[in-house]
Amino acid sequence: MLHYTVIFFVLALVAALLGFGGIAAGAATIAKFLFVGFMIVAVLTGVKHLAADAS
Repeated sequence: MLHYTVIFFVLALVAALLGFGGIAAGAATIAKFLFVGFMIVAVLTGVKHLAADAS
């Protein structure tokens, strides 16, 4: 998932440099959603790992 976030972030940067505002905004929005999703999964995995170690 983090891989897709980086891809969409780079796509947004390239599109912004070339002046494609709509495409850049769309790719940036997708990258933000993927990043938030990745962070949620990472936190849940960490909590699950800590809970497994405690028991």
